[in-house]
Amino acid sequence: MRIWSLHPKYLDKKGLLALWRETLLAKQVLEGKTKGYKNHPQLDRFKKAKSPTNCINQYLATVYQESVRRGYNFNSGKIKWNFKCVTMTVKSGQLNYEKTHLLNKLKIRDIARYKELTQKRKVEPHPLFKVVEGTIEEWEIIGDKKSV
Repeated sequence: MRIWSLHPKYLDKKGLLALWRETLLAKQVLEGKTKGYKNHPQLDRFKKAKSPTNCINQYLATVYQESVRRGYNFNSGKIKWNFKCVTMTVKSGQLNYEKTHLLNKLKIRDIARYKELTQKRKVEPHPLFKVVEGTIEEWEIIGDKKSV
């Protein structure tokens, strides 16, 4: 499971579809509607929020908006649109880590998007997140373990 901190506009088609699917699963977990993935590290930051389901719906709304921009047909009914806009923090080191992680994927899956992203010194975060200085987040899985 990968719930990207960077803006979904950087993802390729496969990445955006996976993000939608995986964030919907995360929503189910946060709503207590599934038995699996309850302790997945990617969910820790949402669980710590004042209103986890509010945050995940806000997160999904941006993913949905990106899908509309690309002409995809995601189901907007999966989102509870009455969320209150909030912000969460993400460390600058996490965004840099995710950019590198995404570049490794794009180099294989979408060379044009890869080239475009390599030209960007900094990437924008998902609008839910405010960037603060720091290293990679504690919940990130690094190393030989698969983190996507």
